[in-house]
Amino acid sequence: MKFVIITHVPHIKEENKYYAYAPYVREMNVWGNYVEEVLIVAPIASKDKTAIDCAYNHPHIKFNAITNFDILNFKSIFNAFFKIPGICWHIFIAMKNADHIHLRCPGNIGLLGCIVQILFSNTPKTAKYAGNWDPKSKQPWTYRLQKWILSNSFLTRNMQVLVYGEWEGSSRNIKPFFTATYSDYEKMALTPKALAGRIDFVFVGTLVKGKQPLYAIQLIERLHKKGYLVRLRMYGEGVQRKILEDYIIAHKLESIITLEGNQSKTTVQQAYQDSHFVVLPSDSEGWPKVIAEGMFWGCVPIATSVSCVPFMLDYGSRGVLLGMNLEHDSLLIEAVLQNQTDFDSKLNKAADWSRSYTLEVFHTEIKKLILP
Repeated sequence: MKFVIITHVPHIKEENKYYAYAPYVREMNVWGNYVEEVLIVAPIASKDKTAIDCAYNHPHIKFNAITNFDILNFKSIFNAFFKIPGICWHIFIAMKNADHIHLRCPGNIGLLGCIVQILFSNTPKTAKYAGNWDPKSKQPWTYRLQKWILSNSFLTRNMQVLVYGEWEGSSRNIKPFFTATYSDYEKMALTPKALAGRIDFVFVGTLVKGKQPLYAIQLIERLHKKGYLVRLRMYGEGVQRKILEDYIIAHKLESIITLEGNQSKTTVQQAYQDSHFVVLPSDSEGWPKVIAEGMFWGCVPIATSVSCVPFMLDYGSRGVLLGMNLEHDSLLIEAVLQNQTDFDSKLNKAADWSRSYTLEVFHTEIKKLILP
């Protein structure tokens, strides 16, 4: 079976291997277990790989490099006008020779894939919509267009669309799905975490406005000012790093907040195990794997009520749902900090839920999709 992947994820070629963002590649390696040949249609990035990149492990991979594009301003729209026909041609040829088409959405390349796949109604297809599927959420028009095409049973045939969460009014081809990071064998007994000493918080994610890392810092700052012995470690890089560094210095928070940069999976895993809470005040998420990972290792999640997060946190019984008001949110966290029984209950419920979504379960569900 020739499995064709259409994605916007930038790839790096090094020593005849292709690297990309590790969580994405690890997921695609699972799909690759059930096919003989993989063809990737994606952009190539001219940069060195980092600690958060890993390689595909399939023995028979072909790569069709395309140019990336955006439509953020007049100049980029003008340039996109000339790039899109060539990209669509590459996608068309790849789909024509595919036994199974797999789209990664949302994204500009995914949008073109959504349009071109209409011509291949008889080819088995899957689409992974890794963003927020909530029909009530405010999203760019390109995202809404992708969701509309994927949900339209006339335009999109012979396709299963994998989304995060269950949403009323979804068409029959929309399938609630999940993402897994850990295996059954990695489940270990959870170490009790007392609230009597220092309380450790961890933030894992790109340091960009959408993830709202500054809000995470301000939450911990407020708890610190109220007399709580707290510490926040932040893992990730991004354009807001300088802003965060300046804020930490200006408010004399160096002793309680550290920016750890990009680190290996093992290092981040240890941080989860050592922390009481995992914090993600993001304003847009699909399946926030950071939250699921933290829950797996015994962190009580603190996250915003976006996408499927309320479902993941069981509307508060498995964690703390942020309202994005510092005083209100700090009081919610304080209520947990002052109640060891409630903290333990949330921790155990969160871990039990997350540990039901292991790689073994993920493999089984992927196999059903690709080998029905």
